Amino acid sequence: MKIIILGCGTSTGVPVIGCHCPTCSSSNPRNKRTRSSILVQEEGRNILIDTSTDLRAQALGNGIERIDAVLFTHPHADHIHGIDDLRAFNLAQKGPIPCYGSALTIERIRVMFDYIFREDAGDGWKPNLTTNIVDGPVLVFGIGVEPIDISHGSAAIFGYRIGRLAYLTDCSGIPPASIEKLKGVELLILGALRHKPHPTHFSVEQAMEASRAIGPERTILTHLGHNLDYEKDASLLPPGIELAYDGLTIEL
Repeated sequence: MKIIILGCGTSTGVPVIGCHCPTCSSSNPRNKRTRSSILVQEEGRNILIDTSTDLRAQALGNGIERIDAVLFTHPHADHIHGIDDLRAFNLAQKGPIPCYGSALTIERIRVMFDYIFREDAGDGWKPNLTTNIVDGPVLVFGIGVEPIDISHGSAAIFGYRIGRLAYLTDCSGIPPASIEKLKGVELLILGALRHKPHPTHFSVEQAMEASRAIGPERTILTHLGHNLDYEKDASLLPPGIELAYDGLTIEL
């Protein structure tokens, strides 16, 4: 399995428009963060998790020319608003792309992007997508995918476990039952917005505590805000925990 962190930034991206803080002004390329998404390559298939606002740039920057399926974590703008960029993959692949998510997420996507799913010849070139509601483990082209219930503030959203990988972005809490489902993962990619507590996202310290409860070999913190500087804050983390950066590639 190969995992590419396409984007590791929070909803604003980094740098933030109009901000001149040290991170936003940094020349370090690892402080340039597009909106959060990953690509999982397994058994010759490319599975995308979330269509971030920056999908086109992420695909071009990482040489991604095929998307076989999309898993959606939740329907917030930074995780779904790149959905129209899937049409370029349709054109290359000459077929529909199956999309998976919770009932709420799929319903919101079908409402917010109704032009995609409406039978209207006047709409012109649009993505060719099928939607699939996930309420338990599912096979995606024969690859086992397990949704993991997590909290994003008051919202219940999905993380995903795919074999030895778990991806939990926009996370502010992990129920005990989900902790048990995550036991044995080798790589945990987990959201951590900043050091200061936040009502809908783990802080770095809370994410480290969750990592200790799950016990992966390696934890990568993602969905990072501009309050975190890669060089400074990465050096403060204990062994086995690190900050993500756009383009980081991991082989399992």
